[in-house]
Amino acid sequence: MLVSVPLYQAKAEMFRTLGHPVRIRVLELLQTGPRPVCDLLTEIDIEASNLSQQLAVLRRAGVVVSYRDGGQVMYALSTPDVADLLAAGRRILGAILTDRDGLLAELRRNQPGGDPRTPRCDGHPERQPHAPWVVAPSS
Repeated sequence: MLVSVPLYQAKAEMFRTLGHPVRIRVLELLQTGPRPVCDLLTEIDIEASNLSQQLAVLRRAGVVVSYRDGGQVMYALSTPDVADLLAAGRRILGAILTDRDGLLAELRRNQPGGDPRTPRCDGHPERQPHAPWVVAPSS
């Protein structure tokens, strides 16, 4: 009897498959078209056995396909949607990093109380509430 898993679980498993830097690098390299294993080895500085293991994980997940071309084993993306997913990942990462930089700048600008030396609209510096443990500078 075949037991199906919920879609969210299948998606989580697919993203776990993508959760290794070598696998992502392989997929990036395959975006330009099928490549022989020897080319992948040249581009990715790892042991052949490690690359073989990572390719097997991608193949079992159905993300890549392999075939023989003469004496070479070739690998290719199983669908162009994999390249689309990588492109979406780049866009999301870019937005997150851009937003993070913007958020950091906004946080610095909008600190509670602001910088006491920053002039307010009325021309007077903002005044920090006096805390009893802080000695106020004498004027």
